[in-house]
Amino acid sequence: MKSEVVWMIIGMGLVTYIPRMLPFVLFKGRELPPFIQGVLKNVPYATLGALIFPAIFFIQEGDIWYGVLGACAAFSASFLGANVILVVLSSIMVLTVYSYFLG
Repeated sequence: MKSEVVWMIIGMGLVTYIPRMLPFVLFKGRELPPFIQGVLKNVPYATLGALIFPAIFFIQEGDIWYGVLGACAAFSASFLGANVILVVLSSIMVLTVYSYFLG
C-alpha cells in the first residue's frame, strides 16, 4: 500500500475522532445550560426528518403514492404510541398490501 493512502487513512481517522473527543474533554464535569440541552436533544429528530422526508417522494419511481402511503402508515402507528419495530412493520404491511392489490 502506498504511503499516501496510509496517511490519508490516518488523517481521515483524526478528522473523525477529534470532533467526537473534544466535547468530552472541554465539557468534562460541566453542566450545559437547559436551552442548549433542549436543542441538542432535538438534533436527532431533525436530522432524521431531513433524511427521511425527501426519500418518501422518491422511494419508487413513477409511484409517489407508494412513499406517501408508507409514511402515513408509519406516522399513524407512531402517533398511536407504537414502538419503533411496530412502526416499521406497520408500514411494511401496508405497502405489501398496496403493492399486492394495486401493483
